[in-house]
Amino acid sequence: MANPRLKDQYLKDIVPVLKDKFQYKSTMQVPRIEKISINKGIGAAVADKKLIDAGVEELSIISGQKAVETVSKNAISNFKLREDMPIGARVTLRGTQMYEFLDRLMTVALPRVRDFRGVNEKGFDGRGNYTLGVKEQIIFPEISIDKINKISGMNITIVTTANTDEEGYELLKAFGMPFKNKNANSN
Repeated sequence: MANPRLKDQYLKDIVPVLKDKFQYKSTMQVPRIEKISINKGIGAAVADKKLIDAGVEELSIISGQKAVETVSKNAISNFKLREDMPIGARVTLRGTQMYEFLDRLMTVALPRVRDFRGVNEKGFDGRGNYTLGVKEQIIFPEISIDKINKISGMNITIVTTANTDEEGYELLKAFGMPFKNKNANSN
């Protein structure tokens, strides 16, 4: 099986550029994407258990890998929440599936967002990891709008080996992540 398009792009184009830009001595120092974690909180699942199954199924369809349900750690009486109640879904992608998902996210899903002008570059955590919130799951072409009963969002976290936000930013920009400030300058 052939490598995903983004993995080939990383090995051929991105590594030499970042190695030169940040003056790395070895190609092993060049930051890379470790994993992509997709989380979906389903607070309404406290009242309706079917929402969890739908959320897990949607994440599984979007990511191409089986998602798991997440459970609450604490009991919060004001929210009618008990410990170990299912309240969300998550999936972690690595390797080939990670690159395939990132490719589909950047080339197909994000351009389908209404009034899309780029993703916010302030989503970095200080260690080079990037989190982006998606308001509607229907931006993914795999999700049929007829089959969903509730529009919900999700958080997508791209975990990198970068040490700083600047390195993480340059890595994702080289992959083609459509950041806002770069698009604003070209218009």
